[in-house]
Amino acid sequence: MSFAGKVALVTGSTRGIGRAIALQFAEAGASVVVTGRRAEDAARVAAEIKAQTGGEAVGMPLDVADEESVAWVLKEIDSRLGGVDILVNNAGITQDTLLLRMSDEAWDRVMDVNVKGAFRCAKGVLRGMMKKRWGRIINVSSIVGLVGNPGQTNYAASKAALVGFTKSLAREVAGRGITVNAIAPGYIESDMTEALTEAQRAALWEKIPLGRPGRPEEVAACALFLASEEAAYITGHTLVVDGGLAM
Repeated sequence: MSFAGKVALVTGSTRGIGRAIALQFAEAGASVVVTGRRAEDAARVAAEIKAQTGGEAVGMPLDVADEESVAWVLKEIDSRLGGVDILVNNAGITQDTLLLRMSDEAWDRVMDVNVKGAFRCAKGVLRGMMKKRWGRIINVSSIVGLVGNPGQTNYAASKAALVGFTKSLAREVAGRGITVNAIAPGYIESDMTEALTEAQRAALWEKIPLGRPGRPEEVAACALFLASEEAAYITGHTLVVDGGLAM
């Protein structure tokens, strides 16, 4: 799969799944825009990706919960790179607690970042994609949005909302050569899983048929496939990447 000549914007790409997605797009020839809330983090990761791949990577500060921040980044991409061809809505947060203890602020903040952030970015790139009659939008949901999880009603609701958002938007723009899909990762190696004790890790992996957590690179490979010409006939789909957990 080659993405030479394509511009990929990956939100929340300074670590974890987002970083792996940005790296793999750069390796495949795309010009990648790495974003995070801290400008220095975005610049550092972009430099690392550029050094590792020899490709084009630009770091930009982005808060998807801030309409002006989204507008500024998209304007910069338009002027410097010619617009976004591939958008990966990966930015997301958690504010976990039982519903009886959850504040309105915790609910609203998760929804604003995880759902409205994806709305803002997708809306911002659509006009350019429609003019080109080509585009890829990939929303990173979660297995939690499909099966639920105690203590994560706000997060689960936000990730379930992305599935509905994906299906509806896919129907709206299919006639313009734009596909919209989602990825629902299960347990993926992260700072959180590294902090677990051996006993906790063993108990968690026992629930997964493949017996291990996923790697960020395995989720990134799915994003590249969904953005590729090989996946041009796939839209409105949610690809579950969970080692069989939700079977």
